[in-house]
Amino acid sequence: MSEQMQGELLAIAMRDKPRVPMQELSDCAVSVEAGLQGDFRGVSPGRQVTVLTREGWQAACEAVDTDLPWTTRRANLFVRGLDLEGRVGARLKIGTVELVITDECEPCHFMDAAHEGLRKALALDWRAGVTCRVAQAGHVAIGDRVQLQG
Repeated sequence: MSEQMQGELLAIAMRDKPRVPMQELSDCAVSVEAGLQGDFRGVSPGRQVTVLTREGWQAACEAVDTDLPWTTRRANLFVRGLDLEGRVGARLKIGTVELVITDECEPCHFMDAAHEGLRKALALDWRAGVTCRVAQAGHVAIGDRVQLQG
């Protein structure tokens, strides 16, 4: 029997090349070939789209006693109301898009550059989010319902 949870898409961000600030968007096309339109990471197999939960981000920020913008984590989609820990293989339906969770997102050294201890805080309980591949192309917009299946 498959389990289903619902959440909400709070924000969308992308960057067209490495080491540049994230650009926030109100909506975005998503393709099977390239992930979020314009995002340079979208062509990476198994890591086309990254998803961060508000709950995980808040827990990491509280652990290092700071309040940073979610884009510091450099994820593409910021959602609330879902527990993504250990959900490899589960499907996320957002707007008309369907993503398959491929792995836990490992926090990198840029997180410690943003704030001392942030990388370690994000490494706990899948707080850094998940990586996904696009199973069905479509469109996402802030406020879309997010369904976790499987």
